[in-house]
Amino acid sequence: MILPPPPVDVCPVAMQELSGLTSNGTDFFAVSDSDNGTLRIQVTGRDCVVKRTITAPVDPFDVEDLAMTPDGTLWASDTGDNGKSRPTVALHKVSPSGAVERYRLTYPDGKHDAEALIVDKSGTPYIVTKEPLGSALVYRPTGPLRTDVPVPMEQVARVSLSTTDTPGGPLEGTLDSRLVTGAAQTADGSVIALRTYTDAYLYPVPDGDIVKALAGDPVRVPLPDEPQGEAVAFDPDGTLLSASEGVGTPIRAVAGAAALAQPPPPTTTTPPPAAAEQQSTSSEAPAGSWQNWPLALTLGGLVLVAALVIGLRLRRRA
Repeated sequence: MILPPPPVDVCPVAMQELSGLTSNGTDFFAVSDSDNGTLRIQVTGRDCVVKRTITAPVDPFDVEDLAMTPDGTLWASDTGDNGKSRPTVALHKVSPSGAVERYRLTYPDGKHDAEALIVDKSGTPYIVTKEPLGSALVYRPTGPLRTDVPVPMEQVARVSLSTTDTPGGPLEGTLDSRLVTGAAQTADGSVIALRTYTDAYLYPVPDGDIVKALAGDPVRVPLPDEPQGEAVAFDPDGTLLSASEGVGTPIRAVAGAAALAQPPPPTTTTPPPAAAEQQSTSSEAPAGSWQNWPLALTLGGLVLVAALVIGLRLRRRA
């Protein structure tokens, strides 16, 4: 297995409570989890200098992740619920111009705090919960999203992550390495990432089936020494990006990370020889082989008969 390279600093963020991040390769898009009465998505260059702010006329409760679809649409995951008090959670679908649609969702089994969102190539959202005890749970809507009424969700997967010794996180304990705090997907949908406070886990999605992918074995990429790492994203070239809360903490990059999760190419094997070739090969027995005995016996018999005939003729002449 090829070990991932360590993260490299890209630029320092100016957002105090960065919780969601995505990238189009040229710009970063970042969102905060603070409740300021308006959904604001900052658009920055690769130097983290703010170019503009996309403002959507909604009042989110606790935005915890950000996803981007290939057409540039942004999905803000308003799913944070530390106090387990929300009867519904919300997804805000934001166009580059700032037009927004809000979809409310309900869990089938009670309230959950969730900080991770994946939107697959068909536009179906998957919400991954942050569970202090047990496995992270994965939910998706049971039907088309609606702006007028909440849509129920169903649990479709669970993800168990092992404790690691990667340093970092706000809790300074083993729980930091198991809590899912963000998610991302490559532009072509071939790899998804779940992150904790300390590590990222990359899952190949060869057939577009996210549920099947999350049941597989991921590749772990350590993200050490992030004080409160909640943001994760991919550049279009497969570079993994991560970031933490706190003004001045850096966006960091792990080049080529997505390729580490791709399945190895199939191995080529030399086909067995054809049946006719095998038969021809087997018929060419080496000298002294038992397969040559009938021929040897036939020649020996002819020699013996000839000797007897010559002997009889000599006796008659005597």
